[in-house]
Order: sequence, then C-alpha cells, then structure tokens
Amino acid sequence: MQLKLARVGKKIGAETWLHPLDLEPRESAITVLLGVTRAGKTSLMRLMAGLDAPTTGRVLVDGVDVTGVPVRRRNVAMVYQQFINYPSMSVAANIASPLRLRSETDFMPRVREIARTLHIEEFLDRLPSELSGGQQQRVALARALAKDAPLMLLDEPLVNLDYKLREELREELGALFDRGRSTVIYATTEPGEALLLGGHTAVLDQGELLQYGPTLEVFRRPASIRVARAFSDPPMNFMAAHAGPGAVSLRALSDVSLPAGQDVPAGDVTVGLRAVDLSLTDQGGDCRIPGRVQLAEISGSATYVHAETPVGNLVAQVSGVQHHGLGDAIDLHFSSHRAYVFGPDESLLRAPLAREA
Repeated sequence: MQLKLARVGKKIGAETWLHPLDLEPRESAITVLLGVTRAGKTSLMRLMAGLDAPTTGRVLVDGVDVTGVPVRRRNVAMVYQQFINYPSMSVAANIASPLRLRSETDFMPRVREIARTLHIEEFLDRLPSELSGGQQQRVALARALAKDAPLMLLDEPLVNLDYKLREELREELGALFDRGRSTVIYATTEPGEALLLGGHTAVLDQGELLQYGPTLEVFRRPASIRVARAFSDPPMNFMAAHAGPGAVSLRALSDVSLPAGQDVPAGDVTVGLRAVDLSLTDQGGDCRIPGRVQLAEISGSATYVHAETPVGNLVAQVSGVQHHGLGDAIDLHFSSHRAYVFGPDESLLRAPLAREA
C-alpha cells in the first residue's frame, strides 16, 4: 500500500498542530516518526488513520483520495501508548480476533508465533486483567501484528516496557517488519530506537516536518541544528565559532580550530559535536577543551560526563564506569574530523565522514 500526504496540515481553533507537509512513506517498509512529546507525531498518525480530518491537504492511498474516509472503512492496525484489549477475552482470543473477523480457521499457529516473538506465549490462557501493564501492551501489539493490515500505525508501543525487554523487542520487531507486507509508521521520542529500527525517519518538531530520508543518512547528515538536536541522545554539543581563511576557530578558545574548506564560507558559524565524539583521553583527537566536572552519571555501560568549559557546558559520553568528583579538572578531546559545522541560518554546512552509527 502506497500512502501519500500532500500538503497535509491540522489546526484546532487558532492553534496550529501540524504545519502543511508532504510525506510519502516507503511502501511495505518502516518509517519512524521521531520527535519530542508534542512534536506532532500522534496528530500526524491520526490523520493517516482517518481518525481526524486534515484542515488542509489530502491523504491518498494508492493514488485514491481517502481524506474524508473514516477509520472504520480503512484497513488499518493501530497501537497506542494506552493499550486497548478486550477484557472478557483471553490473550489468545484477543490476538486471534482480527483473524476470526477474516473467517480464518487454522489461526492458532500464527497466534503462538506472534506471542512467542513478544514473549507472552505463557499468558495465552489468561485474561488481560491478570497481566501487568507491559504485558497487556504486548497483547495489543500482538493483535495489531496478527491483523497484518496494509497500514500499521504504532505510537510509542514499547514505552511502557522495561529497558531490557524494549531492547529485545526492537530488534525482533524490526525483523518482523522487514518480512511483512505492511507499510509501518512507528512514532518514538528516542533517537536510539530510530537507529535500531532502521528504515526511513521523518524528524518532527513543533508540528513541522524538518527532514525525511533513510535513517542513517538523516542521523549522519542532519539538515539543521533543529534536526541534530532531535536526533541526538544525549543532546549534541554546540559551540559558537568563526570561519576564517582556512580554519574554523571556536570563539572562546581561538587556539582550537578545524579545517574550513571550500564548503564553509567566512563568518559566524556553529560547531556541533556528538557526546560520543568527546573523549577524556587524547587518543585520536587533535583538539582539546579544558573543563571542570559538573556531574558524572552512569547509564548502562557508559558514563555521561557533564563539564563546564570556556565554550559552554558540554557532555561527553565515555564507555565504562567513570568516577569523577564535582569540580575535578579534565580535558575533553575530539577529532576535528568528527565536528559538524552549521551556518548562521542553522543549516548544515559540513558533516563528518560517514561511519557506523
């Protein structure tokens, strides 16, 4: 199924929820809608589903205008953060319900396969009320997968699950989507989730579509500072700089510079660095920024070191458990080849050479 949004926008009263946008998700593939809460992801999905009508523009399916067609007349599967299950049916019956509606008979092997993928096979005989919130969310997701609809809309479906299970299901869902025929729209606030799911990503912010393309391409070449902010976790570090003949120098540390090149015109610019590209050792780095530790927080197998520096507050993501005291003097190192450069209008001028995300 080919879905196309043509200058679709949404207003409620005087408030703009979605600015007019064009989007054509890849057919039978996954498109991730990435953005913070209230970026417009859910509003956009409701227009795709037919739950709401756009204020402007058209929604087309296989070239047919379905803008005014309600959701009950569309073949759509949806899963939201707030799970919805049939309370009087067993888990197995919940998952099988769309298959029964299609008058399928030998559906239990399919039900068990999906339940096994989502780690709920042992709960097939239970009622939803006997499950935890995370388990009930997986039942709702299993029912949507069983429906195998041409369009599947998933609005942060894993948000209620624990970290370890989310990591496992992201990989398994990605494989399921690759094998299926559905056009999948998957909304998330987490850049890491978008990278794991792959496919294409549409970055949204304040109701605007900022960039759409292959996920790795958007991650590696964010079109603007706004996209870079949305697609970085922890947030990308930004530093005021000036581009002169042959070099881009940090304003507060003029001795820290990187090659300018023909793609960076002279004038004020912004240098961006992902936290993972800042190191506490000088191995592989030709630039150094002195600082003092504000906070060192451990997250999984990494430590986020927050430092006060002459160019502003920076965050470095370093591997392993690192112990630093408040106010400790440190040096942050980075390679000039890993730096982004953005122009006065915040558009991307130069990105680092591609490497694995």
